[in-house]
Amino acid sequence: MLPLGLLSEGEAAMVMQEEANMRSNRADILCRIEEMGFRAGKTVEMLSNEGKGPLLIRVDNARVAIARSLAMKVMVRRTN
Repeated sequence: MLPLGLLSEGEAAMVMQEEANMRSNRADILCRIEEMGFRAGKTVEMLSNEGKGPLLIRVDNARVAIARSLAMKVMVRRTN
């Protein structure tokens, strides 16, 4: 498993879990991650991962922009 933020453009992965060791507002952050569609078992595809700044990820048929710091808290397993 690796953090979502480490995938390269074009790579697909399955969401395994959200990190539980966040310092503050843990419940709020986990809730927000799940609301964006990053739930265990979902397949995601990295669309844009250009150095610094937000990432663009395909979840189902939607494109979602997510902060790199938040993406590093979502653990995935490569599928391709």
